Amino acid sequence: MAEAFGLTKKTALVTGGASGIGAATCRELDRAGAEVVVADLNFEAAKSLADQLKQGTALHIDVTDEVSVKAAAASLSKLDILVNNAGIGNVGTVADVSYQDFDRLMKVNVYSIFLVTQAMLPLILQAHGSIVNIGSVAGMVGVKQRFAYCASKGAVLAMTRQLAVDYPKELRVNAVAPGTVQTPFVEGYLEKYHSHEKEKIREQLVSRQPIGRLGTPEDVASLVRYLCSEEAGFINGAVVAIDGGWTAA
Repeated sequence: MAEAFGLTKKTALVTGGASGIGAATCRELDRAGAEVVVADLNFEAAKSLADQLKQGTALHIDVTDEVSVKAAAASLSKLDILVNNAGIGNVGTVADVSYQDFDRLMKVNVYSIFLVTQAMLPLILQAHGSIVNIGSVAGMVGVKQRFAYCASKGAVLAMTRQLAVDYPKELRVNAVAPGTVQTPFVEGYLEKYHSHEKEKIREQLVSRQPIGRLGTPEDVASLVRYLCSEEAGFINGAVVAIDGGWTAA
């Protein structure tokens, strides 16, 4: 009997694959039998992770740079799965966010999905493959002090649905929308903005998710694996919340 949600003989590329949700996704897809391309701006970290996988390859990529993205695509001979995971955060109201910060956020979180998807599209179409975009509940509901971030993740979800409409039979495109996940980004946020009250703010982050805990990168990675598998063959253009009940409350 074939393993449930198996990805044997599939080739997957994960942007921002060297840390956090990206790294957990690389490990999960590797466990599922896929050949995994760990694509990251930090090539040394990508190589370190790729060396730990059964079928891992490291790839340097700057997802905001068209030349870098096209070079990465040209280095591949096949691609069945694309996980657009690379992203950054931003804290502030519309009054607080600078043009430079807003521009940077859009380049990393939004333009990157355009550039990477466009460059990888011929390979994905050839494979009748699957794309999973890592969105956020911040693209579904308003989150205080996250004006730019909400705007960027809203665009991610819109692009997901639009791609599914343009290519309904040629490929599948879905998004996952995590709540707050315990990652280096969250720790960096706590250190930068709340170093004097980390545990208090951590409790607030936990409390907005009715299940009573933060998510883990592995929680998200398991959902990505499922969406890439044959068992999810009837799921297309979907945004799947994985948020401990946040958006249901």
